Amino acid sequence: MAEIADKSVEIQLGCGLVAAIFQRGNSKPIKQPVSQITNKSSTKKLANPPPKTPSITPRNSISHDRKHVGRSKSDGTRISSKQQSSNSSSTLKKMSQVVNLAPNTQNLRRQPTFTSSDLSATVISHRKSNANGTLSRASSTGNIMLLGHLGNLKQQRIHNGSSDQKTIPQKNTVLMGNILRSRSHVLNKLDPDVLKSMGNEHYRHGRFEEAMALYNQAIAINPKNACYYSNKSAALMSSNRLIEAVIECREAIRLDPYYHNAQYRLARLYLRLGDAEKALNHYEKSGPKVDTRDVAEAQNLKRIICNCIEARRLRDYSTLLKESQNALSSGADSAPQIFAMRAEALMKLHRHEEAYTTIQKGPNFNTDHCTRLFGSTKTAYLLIIRAQVYTLVGRFDDGITAAQEAAKLDPSNEIITILSLIKGLASARVKGNELFKESKYIEACSTYTEGLEQDPYNSVLLFNRAACRFKLGQFEKAVEDCTAALVLRPSYTKARFRRADCYMKLERWEAAIQEFEMLLQEKQGDEEVKRALLDAKIQLERERDEDQKQRMLCNGSSNLVLVSSN
Repeated sequence: MAEIADKSVEIQLGCGLVAAIFQRGNSKPIKQPVSQITNKSSTKKLANPPPKTPSITPRNSISHDRKHVGRSKSDGTRISSKQQSSNSSSTLKKMSQVVNLAPNTQNLRRQPTFTSSDLSATVISHRKSNANGTLSRASSTGNIMLLGHLGNLKQQRIHNGSSDQKTIPQKNTVLMGNILRSRSHVLNKLDPDVLKSMGNEHYRHGRFEEAMALYNQAIAINPKNACYYSNKSAALMSSNRLIEAVIECREAIRLDPYYHNAQYRLARLYLRLGDAEKALNHYEKSGPKVDTRDVAEAQNLKRIICNCIEARRLRDYSTLLKESQNALSSGADSAPQIFAMRAEALMKLHRHEEAYTTIQKGPNFNTDHCTRLFGSTKTAYLLIIRAQVYTLVGRFDDGITAAQEAAKLDPSNEIITILSLIKGLASARVKGNELFKESKYIEACSTYTEGLEQDPYNSVLLFNRAACRFKLGQFEKAVEDCTAALVLRPSYTKARFRRADCYMKLERWEAAIQEFEMLLQEKQGDEEVKRALLDAKIQLERERDEDQKQRMLCNGSSNLVLVSSN
C-alpha cells in the first residue's frame, strides 16, 4: 500500500506540473490548490501572492504518513513522529517548489489552461490509443500536445536513495505558427524571381548598385537563369561599366542563345566599345529587336574605324585626328581604341595638353577586363599610349608603370624602346632636380638638356631648364624654354609665371602685365599674382613718365636751337 500511495503521489505530482503549464480556460479548478499547502509552512503572508495554480492535493500521501507514524524502518530503528512529520513537510516543500516553477516560465504564459483531470483523461486516452495504434489529442480543442514543451521539466528519478535531481537539458521550442510564418518569410526572400523583381524596381529608380546586388543574389540561388545575367548587364551598362556588362551579357547568351534582348544589348555594347564587326554579328541574332537604322549605324562606324586604322598606318595624324572624332560622334563614345588613336594623333601633332585631356576623358578600364575583351595586343597599345602621354605632362612614375604593363602583354621592340625612353627621361628629371636643390644650376641645366636630347618636346624638362637659366641670369634663353613649354601645354601655369618673371627682369613690362593678367584669370584671387601685376603696372607707368619727360626735354632743346639761330 505504501508503494501504491507513493506512485499515486508521483502521478498526481506530474499532473500538477503539466497542469501548471498546459492550462485550459474551460476547465474547472480544484477547490484546494497546492499553493495553499505550501503557504501553510510559512508564518508570513505575501503582500502580492502569486496566482493560484489548480492542482490535486495528495491526500492519500498525507493519510499514509499519519497511519505509519511510529512504525520501524527496515533496519529495525523506530521512526519518531517528529521525523515522520519532517519528511512529510520536506516532501510538500519540494512539491510546492516544482509546481511554482510554472509562473516563472515566461515563454509559456500564453498557453491555454489545462487541469489535472484533463491530463489524467489524456494519459488514459493516450494509453488506449497506443494499444489501438491511433493518435491521441491532448484536449477537446483538437490541439496536438507538443512533447517539446515538457523538455525543460523532465527530471531523472532518485536512484539508490540519493536526493540529487539532475535536470535533462532540452532545446528551446518555438511555436509552430511562428515557425511556419518564419519559413514562409525566408522562402519568399530567397525566391530568385522575387529578388529579380526587387532589383528591377531599384533599376527603374536609378539605384543601379542596389539592383546589381539583388541580381547577384538571384544568380547565386539560380545561376542558370539567363534573365538575371541580362538584367545585371543592363545595370552595369547604365553605370558605365561596359566591359563588365559585356561579360554578363555573354553569359546570358551562353545560357540562352535565342535570348533576343541579350543579343541586342550585347550589340549596343560592342558598338559603344568600337567593335562594329561584333555589333553587326549580334544584331543579326537579335530577331525583331533590331531595325535598319541600327544596322546602318554599325556599318557606318565600321567604315570610319577602317579609315582610322589606315591613317595611323600611313602616319597621317591630321586625318587620324579627324576620323577618330567622327568615330566618337558615331556611337563609339566609350571605345578605348578610338580614344588611344586620338591621343596618339594629338601627341604627334605636339598638342600634349589636348592629348592628356583625351586620355582623362576616355574610359579607364581594368587591364584584366580589357585584355579579356580586346586581347593582349590591343590592350598593350592602349597602355603604351597612356604611358607616353603621362610622361609628357610630368607623371613619370605613372608612365613607367603603364609602359611596364604594356611590355608584359606585348614585349615587342617598339614597346621596349618606349619603356627605355621613359625611364631615361624620368632619370634625367630626378637627377637634375637634385642638382638644382644643391644650387648647382649649371650641372642641373646640362642634365635637363641631356633628357631633352632624347625627347625635345617634354614640357616638364623644358620648364626645369628654364628655371636653371633664370637662376643663371640667362633670361632670354629662359623665355625660349618657357615659350616652347607653353606651346605644348597652353595652360602650364608654372611656365607662364616663370616667363612673366623673365619679362620683368628684361623690363618688358607690357609683356609681363599680359602674362600676369592671364594667370589671374586662371588663378582668381592669387595674392602673389596680384602683387606681381601691380608691380609691373607701376613699373610701366614709371617708364612711361620717364619717356614723356625725355620727349619734353627733347622738344624744349629743339626750340632753343631754333631761337638761337634767329
